[in-house]
Amino acid sequence: MSKKPALPDQPESHLVVFQEKAIRRTWHNEEWWFAVADVVVVLTDSVNPGDYIKKIRLRDNELSQGWGQIVTPLRIETEGGVQRVNCANTEGLFRIIQSIPSPKAEPFKRWLAQVGYERVKEIENPELASTRARELYQAKGYSQAWIEKRLRSISIRGELTDEWKQRGVQEGKEYSILTAEIARATFGVTPDAHSRLKGLDKVKTGNNLRDHMTDLELIFTMLGEAGTTEIARRKDAQGFTDNRTAAKEGLYAV
Repeated sequence: MSKKPALPDQPESHLVVFQEKAIRRTWHNEEWWFAVADVVVVLTDSVNPGDYIKKIRLRDNELSQGWGQIVTPLRIETEGGVQRVNCANTEGLFRIIQSIPSPKAEPFKRWLAQVGYERVKEIENPELASTRARELYQAKGYSQAWIEKRLRSISIRGELTDEWKQRGVQEGKEYSILTAEIARATFGVTPDAHSRLKGLDKVKTGNNLRDHMTDLELIFTMLGEAGTTEIARRKDAQGFTDNRTAAKEGLYAV
């Protein structure tokens, strides 16, 4: 089986932006699954996507009958924690979009197909993930020095989460708690508090904390996570409790 590239394992990669609106997503059964409510907001500008979904299901009896096969509640991890939301894959979203009269439908379909295609290509050649990330950061105006640090931080984070997975830490809430412990040891605040200090609102804007870190903040983040990985290996940390201790000590191991 092909190993996932490091980039999509990061919390910030569980958001994708279409026309300046963020859509939550998660990797499940070897493909992207997208939050249905977020897609409805993008296509309709609805302030209450839950009610809109109920209305389209009332209008489309066939969609309503097959809803359980099209939509699956999935856990989506962000830096602030884990949420379980109704998600659909690309095929399922195409079916839902058929019941949404919107001038944005066709461009959204093309965008959705491109997102899925790029992910498949990244699995076949993981270097594409880094290349695409570098191009994206360059387009946003980041300096080359900062980009190299950011990409290195992604690699170090991926190595850490691989270690946690092998050592019995559960993805989702436990990852979030351990990440918060590293952040407290490094900066004295949790990622949520750090984001608030920077005035970020990731759910609304697609912003994420690490993309708004300074060079020094990225360096200290890498030190904390690399140190945590080293301590986990050195002490053969097993399970959540042992790895939480390693997370608290990580910055001081390097």
